[in-house]
Amino acid sequence: MGQLSEAFVNALYLLFSGDRELWIIVATSFSVSLRAILIATPIAIIIAFLLAMTRFPGQRLLVMIFHTLQAVPAVVVGLTVYIVLSRQGPMGDWRLLFTQSAMIVGQILLCLPLLISMAHATFAGADRRAWETARTLGAGHVQATLTFFYELRFALLAAIIAGFGRIIAEVGSSIMVGGNILHHTRNIPTAIALETAKGEYAQGLALGIVLLLLAFGLNALLHISQQQRPVYA
Repeated sequence: MGQLSEAFVNALYLLFSGDRELWIIVATSFSVSLRAILIATPIAIIIAFLLAMTRFPGQRLLVMIFHTLQAVPAVVVGLTVYIVLSRQGPMGDWRLLFTQSAMIVGQILLCLPLLISMAHATFAGADRRAWETARTLGAGHVQATLTFFYELRFALLAAIIAGFGRIIAEVGSSIMVGGNILHHTRNIPTAIALETAKGEYAQGLALGIVLLLLAFGLNALLHISQQQRPVYA
């Protein structure tokens, strides 16, 4: 109990003293995950919109595949990306393995199925009157679609928050394709795993506190978005 209390006090000291090593890890984690979610979000929303608003052969099968891919473990995604980016892989010449770019690719693949599934459910269950009204008033397809997106903005925000939460805390993919390199690819989850393995609990606890605060903030945003559903959602 005394060791835990000491580690917790040291963790708080690291957080509030501005420890350089700690905040480089935090910055790396946020930088990689934010870039991944910014790239994945428009792709996922477009795919989900097309799946919900159009009809074509194999549509239901495709939706089922995306739902199934949500359950794929992060380590399996990491292994797949590792094989593709390794020297013997089809993209080995790009030399992306053990870089932040490789981590971003892995995180995009992790959050895409979740984003697509949640956005698809939002579009499929939405009242289309916003889109129809915009078309009736003379709006073009693009403008009507943007209006439709705006009416569903809170539900789509919930999907984005869930996707970001999925990747910011994952460790399997990041450690496999990033290599856990100090000041380069070491993010919050991989640093926690490393420090715990070394028996150094202070930094791991400090980073865990950062993740807990982030989770609280994301859940607060999600709660606010769910309380402010638009008329057409």
